[in-house]
Order: sequence, then structure tokens, then C-alpha cells
Amino acid sequence: MPNYYDILGINKGVSEKDIRQAFRRLARKHHPDVNPNDETAEEKFKEINEAYTVLNDPDSRKKYDRYGDDWKHADQYEQAGRGGNFRQTFRTSSRSGDDQFSVFGGRGGSIFEDMFGGADVNFRPPPAEYHVNVTLEEAFHGASRLLQTQDGRRLEVKIPAGVDNGSRVHISPGGDQGGDLYLVISVKEHKTFRRRGRDLYVEVDLPLDEAMLGAELSVPTLTGKLALTVPPETPNGRRFRLSGQGMPNLGGGSDGAAPRGVLYAIVKVELPTGLSEDDREFFRKLRRDRLVETEGRPEE
Repeated sequence: MPNYYDILGINKGVSEKDIRQAFRRLARKHHPDVNPNDETAEEKFKEINEAYTVLNDPDSRKKYDRYGDDWKHADQYEQAGRGGNFRQTFRTSSRSGDDQFSVFGGRGGSIFEDMFGGADVNFRPPPAEYHVNVTLEEAFHGASRLLQTQDGRRLEVKIPAGVDNGSRVHISPGGDQGGDLYLVISVKEHKTFRRRGRDLYVEVDLPLDEAMLGAELSVPTLTGKLALTVPPETPNGRRFRLSGQGMPNLGGGSDGAAPRGVLYAIVKVELPTGLSEDDREFFRKLRRDRLVETEGRPEE
């Protein structure tokens, strides 16, 4: 089985931030939606997510660093007083049919039965992961999905507002319905908005005359239109900061951050086309006045 650190292209001692950055970079590169003609993309993407799930959780990462591929059984090893290097290979004799596990006090059966007392050991199933694509609107408002698990169960799961690419949503079925589930979120690109963390960016067209004289613009947001007053002589590319119009905080503001991020409206000044002769003369006059003002001489 490939080493999880090698899968993510990172060294063993890296920080949690480095792990998240590596995952996001690889997830964008290998996501099946980005590689529709690559039959190996889905398997590669699953491999990346499996590595990220283990290494991003401090507890499972610690177990993986100690036990490697056997990390899922770490708790059982340690309860049995065999918390050291337990990566031995046991073989069954083909000549006598006797199980070599007899060193643990029995013949046949499983090594874990001999070690832990047979059926009394209850191995908790590992968490299962499901990859979910959502739109930016769904990431903003929250959403739900009907999920069919690997064992055939159908669950309605809630996706909270504020999720981003790589967000892991924990779902606990409860009772005896099996192990925990994690939803790994991918947010689709939007045709109007760009997203950076909790902040959104949108370009707004502004005719030249309104840029020079000032105007009131209608700015799109994820909750509707918003009026924005643009002052006279607004240059191309100017950004207007609209607080509270960005993405919701995934924690609902419980970490002390503002409930929502910022929406930046970026002005894109439109140059006029199809000018009449009077229009051209107007701009020629502007040029003459500018030359006189800046250089003290009229245009020849």
C-alpha cells in the first residue's frame, strides 16, 4: 500500500497547514470532474482523500506514524500490551495444517481472537468517506443530500453553510447503524463570483460617463442585488468593500470571526464604441485641455 505522505507529496514532519495545502492542490488537479477522460482519475482522487483523511486528523496521524498500514488496529494492539512494533508476518503451515498463531495459545482462527479473547473484541469500523459536489449557492446557504452508504443504507445528510473545497463534514449515524461518515466537499466554480476563503469577488461593468460623473450601480450578491454609490472620477479596477456579503463562517462565528466574509465589487470601466464625429471632437477637446494643463502648450 502506498505511503500516505508520498501520496500527498509531503515529508513526515510537516504541519497540518502543509497537509491541507497539499490536499487542496492535488484535489483540484485530480478531481474526476476536471479529468472526465481519465479513467484513473477517480481512483487517484480516492487515494488522495484517504491519505488526507488519516494525516489531517492528529490522532489517526499519530497512529499511522507508529503502526503504518496497521494503524486502524492501534487501540487493540495497545490494549493487549503490544504497543510496540507489531508488524510481523504470520503464516499458516501447509504441511500440517496447524496455524502458526498457536504461539498465542490456540490453533486456527484469527490472531486477533487469540490476542483479544475471541468474540469479545469489537472492532469499530473505520470512518467512510463520500465525495460531494456542491454549487457556490449551496455552500452559501447550506444543502442536503440523500446518501446511499456502502452497506446499502440511505441517509439524508446536511451540508452546513460555509463549506469550502476540502471541507470534511462529520456525520454520526448513531446507535448501531455503523461507523462514522465524512463528507469531503468540492465546490464548483461560479460564472459570476470568485472565492478566496470567506471573501467573494465580482466584476461590475461601469460605463465611462458614469465613471467620470458618478452613478449608482446594482451589484449582484448571493442574496440578491445591492445598490452601490460610485463617486465621480472612479478609476478602472477600483475595489469597493461590502462587509457581510461574503461567505458564511463555517463555525457560525463561534471562533470570534465575523459571521460572513466580504464581497469585493471591482469596477470594470467600459470604453465607448461607435463614436460619432461630435463624440470624437469632445474627446479631442479633452486631450487638448489635458496637454495644456500638464505641459503648458496646446496640441499642434
